[in-house]
Amino acid sequence: MLPRWPRGPLPCGRRRGQELKQQVDSLLSESRLKGALEASKKRDIYQRCIQLKQAINENKNTLQKLKKADEPTPVGNYHQKKEEEHSLLDKLTHQLQELAMSISRENITEIGALTEREEDDDSAEGNEEEDNDDEEESKESGGEEEETQEEEKQENESHQQATSKEYTAVGNFTAQQAGDLTFKKGEMLLIIEKKPDGWWMAKNAKGNKGLVPITYLEPYHKEEGQESSEEGSEEDVDVGDEIAEELEVTRRTGSHWSAVRKALSEIRARPSHVSLILTLWNCKMIPLPGMSIQVLSRHVRLCLFDGNKVLSNIHTVRATWQPKKPRTWTFSPQVTGILPCLLDGDCFLRSNSLSPDLGILFELGISYIRNSTGERGELSCGWVFLKLFDASGIPIPAKTYELFLNGGTPYEKGVEVDHSVSRRAHGSVFHQMMMMRRQPQLLVKLRSLHRRSRNILSLLPEIFIGSMCCIHLLIFYRQILGDVLLKGRMSMQSADFISNPVLATFPTLLEQPDVMDALRSSWAEKENTLKRSEKRDGEFLKAVFLLVYHDCVVPLLHSTLLPPFRWAEEETESARWKVIADFLKQNQENKGALQALLSPDGVHSPFDISELTYDFLGEIRKKAV
Repeated sequence: MLPRWPRGPLPCGRRRGQELKQQVDSLLSESRLKGALEASKKRDIYQRCIQLKQAINENKNTLQKLKKADEPTPVGNYHQKKEEEHSLLDKLTHQLQELAMSISRENITEIGALTEREEDDDSAEGNEEEDNDDEEESKESGGEEEETQEEEKQENESHQQATSKEYTAVGNFTAQQAGDLTFKKGEMLLIIEKKPDGWWMAKNAKGNKGLVPITYLEPYHKEEGQESSEEGSEEDVDVGDEIAEELEVTRRTGSHWSAVRKALSEIRARPSHVSLILTLWNCKMIPLPGMSIQVLSRHVRLCLFDGNKVLSNIHTVRATWQPKKPRTWTFSPQVTGILPCLLDGDCFLRSNSLSPDLGILFELGISYIRNSTGERGELSCGWVFLKLFDASGIPIPAKTYELFLNGGTPYEKGVEVDHSVSRRAHGSVFHQMMMMRRQPQLLVKLRSLHRRSRNILSLLPEIFIGSMCCIHLLIFYRQILGDVLLKGRMSMQSADFISNPVLATFPTLLEQPDVMDALRSSWAEKENTLKRSEKRDGEFLKAVFLLVYHDCVVPLLHSTLLPPFRWAEEETESARWKVIADFLKQNQENKGALQALLSPDGVHSPFDISELTYDFLGEIRKKAV
């Protein structure tokens, strides 16, 4: 029996934490028993993991809202005890995740053995069917596309009907926006449609319909022991995936084992904890630098930040300005042709961090050259932090935010950007309003994702910030990387260098935005010549992308005519873009880069074959260091 604790919010929360710790320890010891290897026992462990994770999250939220003034009696070392309780709950969450990962790996191993036996049994029949399909496809006319579209619609309808099933709620859920369905723990729900974004369409006993999160559901079994082997195995995989992905929403790929087989040869879509689109609108009342320096570039750098350290890459967007309004910066200007990715104010953000202090850190800066000495440098114009979750852990709404800039560093508070305009101005309300309008500020807009955008972003790394205009190129790179690592090597333990120009040069391409724009332009022209059926074929698109990449990026990166890339040098940027534009024009006229490469006028820098190889283990070592 636990000793009697004094009454109060914090002591009650700590006692609840000890009870949760006992339940987690009991679950861990139970999972190590021999009987836990049975499928029914695994399913029970999955469900208990979900319930314990939800209970821990509720205790975290309650603990976060507590204040010292709420205690009826004095509590010694209040803040220290509160931090200790937070660390205990984080440790319990980590233990549950490790348990779930180990169980899910066992499930995937069993599934792999089953699928190998199924493939061996059906290999002969499958080959005959493929040959017959090839003969029939060669005889079909242009009306095939309309028939396939109708068949896809019928398959989708039949799939929606097949996925209708009863589920039980494992916790209470309150609708967060229009279209959600509120339910209570233990309530029976009928699933009408299973969507890949983790929110399913459900109907309750009263006939109300709405979207529900799959992490709050578990299958309802009318009679234990009468479950079919197919349903049981599928639920093992589904629930295992939910917990292995830190009990978050996972992308469902259907009820067939082909999803497991494809995971060995494709980049798998992985939803992240945070996934949204950010638009930079403008910056106002930015202080002007001194007369002794010449401004070369105005830009905004942004990254994911948790209050202590940077969690992602640092993405840079260059701003434009008018000579008549030098204190106002704008983004995404109207240009002829494609918008350069360096000027694109539409950015995507992905993060799987569970930190409650997660947010976006913006820093405004200028690149300059000193008139007297010719010295180059950068100067910060202020920073601002936009927290993505409120005090209760709910994501902030998608809307436009007017953010006032701070001076100093993110670890300092109360530092003004422009000391002539203080936020602590005294006087009348009208005077204070006028002073606030003079404050340096950044205007941004957060946008939520629709299903198509969410599916596209789920193919990118789990922690990443980038430009929206380059998403399709990044996805191609990820798919090629997956093919090379999983298909091209003789064995998974091979440490040999991988000969692949795309993998070897793509990191360099990311550092040269003008060459990236050249690749975007070449791919857009090539994509316009493709048929609709060709655009649906993923393997065909990758093959075409490789040809475009070799015709565009590789020759430019090794050209002696292209000056080295230098940040914020107008003359160098103009010279580089002239070389790139001439090269693209020749490629368009000659229908490829082969003629330009073989021409005596085209001089390219020599390179070693090792420059076109990809050291996979070396990249891992760099990240570890």
